[in-house]
Amino acid sequence: MRILQVIGTLEPRYGGPVEVLKQLSLSAVNLGHNVEVVTLDKTSEYFINKKGIIVHALGPSIGKYRFNIKLIPWLIKNANRFDVVICNGIWQFQSLAIWLASRFKKFRYFVFVHGALDPWFKYAYPIKHIKKSLYWPWAEYNVLRTASGVLYTTEDEKALARKSFSLYKANEIVINIGIIAPVGDANNQKELFYKEYPSLRHKNILLFLSRIHPKKGCDILLEAFSASNKKDPLLHLVIVGPDETNWVPLLKKRAQKLGIEEKITWTGMLNGDTKWGAINAASCFILPSHSENFGVVVAESLACGVPVIITDKVNIWREIENQGAGFVSTDTVAGVEESIMSWIELSDLEKEQMKSKAKECFWEHFEINLTTKKFLEIIETEL
Repeated sequence: MRILQVIGTLEPRYGGPVEVLKQLSLSAVNLGHNVEVVTLDKTSEYFINKKGIIVHALGPSIGKYRFNIKLIPWLIKNANRFDVVICNGIWQFQSLAIWLASRFKKFRYFVFVHGALDPWFKYAYPIKHIKKSLYWPWAEYNVLRTASGVLYTTEDEKALARKSFSLYKANEIVINIGIIAPVGDANNQKELFYKEYPSLRHKNILLFLSRIHPKKGCDILLEAFSASNKKDPLLHLVIVGPDETNWVPLLKKRAQKLGIEEKITWTGMLNGDTKWGAINAASCFILPSHSENFGVVVAESLACGVPVIITDKVNIWREIENQGAGFVSTDTVAGVEESIMSWIELSDLEKEQMKSKAKECFWEHFEINLTTKKFLEIIETEL
């Protein structure tokens, strides 16, 4: 199959949708398919690969919306070279451009929503939602309505998407996505991480690794950690990720008021072996998110045999809970605190057993070649 992936940006700091596109594309090539990528970045350097995947960078683009009129004629000229076009994300220009181009020259496209229709945003950002409500009827509603399929990663995400706007019509398709199993020597990766952060070598690391954003529940995390860390003097919170909204200074002030600033390490964004070293060094991973359609880093932690603490707003929570690969709570301080305490109170044997279950959960549900094969089979049946 000839596949065209379209996305607003491939910058790693934009998290899950970028990583899903990259890993899905590489896996599709491994399975014998041909993939090209179009991005509205001004450079293709964010996706250097050894698989021969061509990246067309049409930027620079204008603003966070990534307005770039060049995408429409490019699609009109090239889209019919492919069996399928996959739009990654909405609320940026690429989705509108794909819909408009498909009006001029017919081609089939699918839309990967990547959690962007979760009604949590409606209540968390009511002013933004009003703006989106004005944009929705003549743009994204038509994008989804005329797509061959709108892709959701879980039944929960699909059900929640219907609640965001009263005007909604889509051919809904639920697909599983996964990640590539980690490569490299875990011990060497840990040593690389400890070399940068030597004071963490003998700590029981509780790791948060994601964008630092209100959606991710970082404020809840600080409150819950403050209430539970005294039970384990070696417990240390490591917060890894880019600060998208300049929230870190406020979070640090809150940590100081809670008296836990000495028990937190803020690393900023980590990449490559250093990132994998942080995951492998962790005793437990935590993501107290208010909204998460998948959670790539949750799957990455499981792949490394690291149990996870998540909320029931991370839409793969059922797989985690059913497999016994971690703890699931509500997205509240009390809920997250209870999960941390439950982890602390496990015996060493129980923690080792949960680590084994974490790996089993990954291989059963989130290994990339398994999920990509199923994903492409579903796409083919819709063409």
